Amino acid sequence: MPAGGHPVARNASFARLTPQHVEHFRKLLGHEVNSVTYATDPDDMNLLPYNVDWIKKYRGQSQLVLKPSTTAQVSQVLAYCHAENLAVVPQGGNTGLVGGSVPVFDEIVLSTGRLNAIRHFDDVSGIVVAEAGVVLESLDNYVGERGFMCPLDLGAKGSCHIGGNVATNAGGLRVLRYGSLHGSVLGLEVVLADGTVVDMLRTLRKDNTGYDLKQLFIGSEGSLGVITAVSLLTPPRLPSTQVGIFAVSTFEDVQRLFIAARRHVGEILSAFEFWDRTSQQLVETQLPTAGTPHLFDAPFYVLLETQGSDADMDREKLERFIERAMDEQKPLVENGAIAQDQTQARAFWETRENISDAATTAGACYKYDISMPVPVLYDLVNDAKAHLKQKGLYDSAQPDQDPVRFITGYGHLGDGNLHLNVVARDFTPEVTQAIEPWVYEWTQRHQGSVSAEHGVGFMKPKYVSYSKDEHSIRIMHGIKAMLDPKGIMNPYKVLQ
Repeated sequence: MPAGGHPVARNASFARLTPQHVEHFRKLLGHEVNSVTYATDPDDMNLLPYNVDWIKKYRGQSQLVLKPSTTAQVSQVLAYCHAENLAVVPQGGNTGLVGGSVPVFDEIVLSTGRLNAIRHFDDVSGIVVAEAGVVLESLDNYVGERGFMCPLDLGAKGSCHIGGNVATNAGGLRVLRYGSLHGSVLGLEVVLADGTVVDMLRTLRKDNTGYDLKQLFIGSEGSLGVITAVSLLTPPRLPSTQVGIFAVSTFEDVQRLFIAARRHVGEILSAFEFWDRTSQQLVETQLPTAGTPHLFDAPFYVLLETQGSDADMDREKLERFIERAMDEQKPLVENGAIAQDQTQARAFWETRENISDAATTAGACYKYDISMPVPVLYDLVNDAKAHLKQKGLYDSAQPDQDPVRFITGYGHLGDGNLHLNVVARDFTPEVTQAIEPWVYEWTQRHQGSVSAEHGVGFMKPKYVSYSKDEHSIRIMHGIKAMLDPKGIMNPYKVLQ
């Protein structure tokens, strides 16, 4: 049940867990350490990490966590749950932000943590086959040692699992260069609700034989089945990476800088991130030991990254571009710095990546990830401030006196993705109802999407209609009914 969220009723058709069920799972998974975690108290310290989401907004009541180590075991678990009408929540690294990976009531948690083998790597094509529980950073290190890199990069890369990334269609920091996961995933191995194993684990870049079924499961958030393995195309790891942070006066100038970057360094441009002054202040005050640099004061900041094959040429090209941007009649850049080495480049990236953690540390953080046309991207932040001030909940002049302390915006300008963070003192119905559905109505009016990359989870099912028409939603319900007729897979999520 979410703190300050929207309660739903437990589906009465789902069975309650019994000692007989637990004993069956113990026999099924053997007596390997941590394969079965059971306690009658959901607040038991061994269960709590699986019952609570990363930002501590959602909390379930599961009494049982299962950790199968093979696809065959996943199949046996789901076949039994299907027969017994036991609801299941697939869970990877549990780093999601919309309550999609934790129970709502007493669903069984099926953790992919022990499905952590890398099955195959092709050092010619860069195609890797990894099980769902492989941590993203570990996968990137593995292919990195072989001259390649994961096309996906997230702030949570040290905890999130590749299976969960695919299940949520995670976006990340370099969509501008490498596109979304839909284009990098070549194949999947999936276990359906009744235990059927669907082998779509191809390693071909071209396979035009009928429906591309794997796409159904990318972004389905475990509501159609459990992804147990992924075939992923990884690009070559280029030898030259240049990173700079720049101070920009207005959001209009942020956009102009982006247009200029695409024109002048477009062939090597890999990331274009922006954040506002409040985001920077939160990083510096909430995470003072994070090792990130103190930056020049500015209304907006831009992190620009290029990746290429010649370090000298790439750096010279970036320096010439920034000099031109600063020398214009109306300069696009007021101040800035280009990293002198990889240590400084990493520190620049940590500044951007630490914003989410800093906002969470500052209070109860309502996180919204919205995509919309770039020209109106930051208007949402300004309008949210005006809206919550009008509601008597926010005043930037006295952040320690009102229910809402900070409102901040940052994101991926290259793909039109804004992260709106509203930092309150607590998750309360008063604040929740002031923000929702206002934020989604605003997004709909501006032809945006209510979820750019975080997914729907438990947070947004009632708002899917703000981005999808009734015919699309009806088709989605039809697919769910066909693949999971009893509705046991991650219930109360994605679709109402």
